[in-house]
Amino acid sequence: MQEEIARSAIDTFISAFNASDDSYVTALLSQALTSDVVFWGPLGRSEGIEAVERFVLDIRRHPAGTGTMVRCSAVDMPDEWARYQWVFTTPDGGPRLAGTDVVHLRRSLIDQVIVFAGEIEPSAS
Repeated sequence: MQEEIARSAIDTFISAFNASDDSYVTALLSQALTSDVVFWGPLGRSEGIEAVERFVLDIRRHPAGTGTMVRCSAVDMPDEWARYQWVFTTPDGGPRLAGTDVVHLRRSLIDQVIVFAGEIEPSAS
Protein backbone atom coordinates (compact mmCIF):
# COMPACT_ATOMS: atom_id res chain seq x y z
CA MET A 1 0.00 0.00 0.00
CA GLN A 2 2.72 2.47 0.99
CA GLU A 3 4.76 1.65 -2.15
CA GLU A 4 1.68 2.24 -4.29
CA ILE A 5 1.23 5.72 -2.76
CA ALA A 6 4.92 6.48 -3.31
CA ARG A 7 4.80 5.18 -6.88
CA SER A 8 1.80 7.41 -7.62
CA ALA A 9 3.53 10.54 -6.24
CA ILE A 10 6.77 9.70 -8.07
CA ASP A 11 5.03 9.05 -11.38
CA THR A 12 3.07 12.31 -11.06
CA PHE A 13 6.34 14.15 -10.34
CA ILE A 14 7.95 12.59 -13.44
CA SER A 15 4.89 13.41 -15.54
CA ALA A 16 5.61 17.12 -14.96
CA PHE A 17 8.76 16.72 -17.11
CA ASN A 18 6.61 15.25 -19.90
CA ALA A 19 3.58 17.57 -19.71
CA SER A 20 2.14 18.55 -23.07
CA ASP A 21 2.48 22.24 -22.15
CA ASP A 22 4.49 24.24 -19.59
CA SER A 23 1.24 25.52 -18.08
CA TYR A 24 0.51 22.03 -16.67
CA VAL A 25 3.81 21.69 -14.78
CA THR A 26 2.75 23.54 -11.61
CA ALA A 27 -0.50 21.59 -11.24
CA LEU A 28 1.29 18.25 -11.64
CA LEU A 29 3.99 19.21 -9.14
CA SER A 30 1.33 20.37 -6.67
CA GLN A 31 -0.27 16.91 -6.84
CA ALA A 32 3.06 15.19 -6.07
CA LEU A 33 5.01 17.54 -3.77
CA THR A 34 4.45 19.33 -0.48
CA SER A 35 4.52 23.13 -0.73
CA ASP A 36 7.71 23.19 1.38
CA VAL A 37 9.52 20.45 -0.58
CA VAL A 38 13.32 20.43 -0.22
CA PHE A 39 15.02 19.70 -3.54
CA TRP A 40 18.66 18.60 -3.66
CA GLY A 41 19.50 18.88 -7.35
CA PRO A 42 22.60 19.16 -9.51
CA LEU A 43 22.89 22.87 -8.67
CA GLY A 44 22.47 22.50 -4.92
CA ARG A 45 19.64 22.80 -2.40
CA SER A 46 16.42 24.69 -3.00
CA GLU A 47 13.01 24.81 -1.34
CA GLY A 48 9.41 25.02 -2.49
CA ILE A 49 7.41 23.93 -5.50
CA GLU A 50 8.46 27.08 -7.38
CA ALA A 51 12.12 26.04 -7.19
CA VAL A 52 11.33 22.55 -8.44
CA GLU A 53 9.17 24.07 -11.18
CA ARG A 54 12.13 26.20 -12.38
CA PHE A 55 14.29 23.05 -12.51
CA VAL A 56 11.64 21.08 -14.44
CA LEU A 57 11.10 23.93 -16.91
CA ASP A 58 14.86 24.23 -17.46
CA ILE A 59 15.05 20.50 -18.26
CA ARG A 60 12.02 20.81 -20.57
CA ARG A 61 13.89 23.55 -22.47
CA HIS A 62 16.99 21.41 -23.08
CA PRO A 63 19.08 22.82 -25.96
CA ALA A 64 18.84 19.47 -27.79
CA GLY A 65 15.04 19.67 -27.71
CA THR A 66 12.21 18.62 -25.44
CA GLY A 67 13.17 15.30 -23.92
CA THR A 68 11.34 12.49 -22.22
CA MET A 69 11.75 11.53 -18.56
CA VAL A 70 10.79 7.99 -17.55
CA ARG A 71 11.04 5.93 -14.39
CA CYS A 72 12.98 2.84 -15.45
CA SER A 73 12.93 0.80 -12.24
CA ALA A 74 10.56 -0.34 -9.58
CA VAL A 75 10.05 1.89 -6.55
CA ASP A 76 12.02 0.56 -3.58
CA MET A 77 10.55 1.86 -0.35
CA PRO A 78 11.83 1.08 3.11
CA ASP A 79 9.54 3.01 5.48
CA GLU A 80 8.98 6.66 4.42
CA TRP A 81 11.97 6.83 2.02
CA ALA A 82 11.82 5.61 -1.57
CA ARG A 83 14.26 5.36 -4.44
CA TYR A 84 13.90 4.78 -8.14
CA GLN A 85 15.95 5.09 -11.29
CA TRP A 86 15.12 7.36 -14.20
CA VAL A 87 16.28 8.11 -17.71
CA PHE A 88 16.02 11.40 -19.58
CA THR A 89 16.41 11.20 -23.36
CA THR A 90 16.35 14.05 -25.86
CA PRO A 91 14.88 13.64 -29.35
CA ASP A 92 16.63 12.08 -32.33
CA GLY A 93 19.22 10.16 -30.31
CA GLY A 94 20.41 13.30 -28.55
CA PRO A 95 21.96 13.38 -25.08
CA ARG A 96 20.77 10.79 -22.59
CA LEU A 97 21.09 11.12 -18.83
CA ALA A 98 20.30 8.49 -16.23
CA GLY A 99 20.19 8.66 -12.48
CA THR A 100 18.60 7.69 -9.21
CA ASP A 101 16.33 9.82 -7.05
CA VAL A 102 15.74 9.30 -3.36
CA VAL A 103 12.52 10.83 -2.04
CA HIS A 104 10.93 11.19 1.37
CA LEU A 105 7.15 11.12 1.70
CA ARG A 106 4.95 12.93 4.19
CA ARG A 107 1.18 12.45 4.10
CA SER A 108 1.34 10.80 0.65
CA LEU A 109 3.34 13.67 -0.89
CA ILE A 110 7.05 14.04 -1.59
CA ASP A 111 8.64 16.49 0.84
CA GLN A 112 12.29 15.84 -0.07
CA VAL A 113 13.96 14.92 -3.35
CA ILE A 114 17.63 14.02 -3.69
CA VAL A 115 18.78 13.73 -7.30
CA PHE A 116 21.77 11.57 -8.18
CA ALA A 117 22.36 12.24 -11.88
CA GLY A 118 24.68 10.07 -13.90
CA GLU A 119 25.89 6.52 -13.72
CA ILE A 120 28.01 5.35 -10.82
CA GLU A 121 31.22 3.81 -12.08
CA PRO A 122 32.41 0.51 -10.59
CA SER A 123 35.02 0.97 -7.91
CA ALA A 124 38.61 0.21 -8.86
CA SER A 125 39.92 -2.72 -6.87
